[in-house]
Amino acid sequence: MNKRYPFVCALMAVLLCLLHTGPVRAAVQAIPQSISEVDVLIDVGHGGIDGGTSHGDLLEKHLNLLIAKQLYEKLRASGLQVALNRTTDYALSDDNDWLGSRSRHLRDLAQRKLLIDALKPKLTVSLHTNWARHSSARGPGLLYQFNQPSYIAAHLLASRLNELYGTKEVPYVGKTFYLLKRTQTPAVIIEMGYISNESDRAMLTRTEGQKKIAEAIASAILDYLLVFYVDH
Repeated sequence: MNKRYPFVCALMAVLLCLLHTGPVRAAVQAIPQSISEVDVLIDVGHGGIDGGTSHGDLLEKHLNLLIAKQLYEKLRASGLQVALNRTTDYALSDDNDWLGSRSRHLRDLAQRKLLIDALKPKLTVSLHTNWARHSSARGPGLLYQFNQPSYIAAHLLASRLNELYGTKEVPYVGKTFYLLKRTQTPAVIIEMGYISNESDRAMLTRTEGQKKIAEAIASAILDYLLVFYVDH
């Protein structure tokens, strides 16, 4: 636990105890009336020529998009203003004709940042699928910015996803990640599971599993917005 945030540690202890209680879940219903503009931006990892990680013919970019669309619908159903940075299979670098770089990867990241800076969402969640050399690696992974809102969002997301996967993964600061370093609004990178692990892969590819992942993420986002943006 980061020593620079002792007050956050205490807050998290209270929050994690309250997440499943009736009053807190009921209070979430007040969120749509208390929040305006763009509440959540869903950054769909990879796309187009960039397939992301893979397992056989299974590509990360497709899994990210399928779950992102479910997450979008669930958040919209809660009354939130939600944006997706891609709704089909294409590379965001194709839209970037303004950055003087030969690196497609850098143009892709810069285009994602451009949208975040333009919309200034209350939270950006970047959806990805993990891979490991050893197939035993499993469960979610959360990376956050070195600030209080991102820290809390990541821990709320970890709580929900750990509950779903039966794991105990701890979020960590993503110091080297472009979107986390360069965006000014709260952002979290979510590795939704390992495509290289059989049980995780089943969760990521089956409709019911994708639904459960989207529900877990949506629930944590609602709790995050409740903490920071609902008048108490």
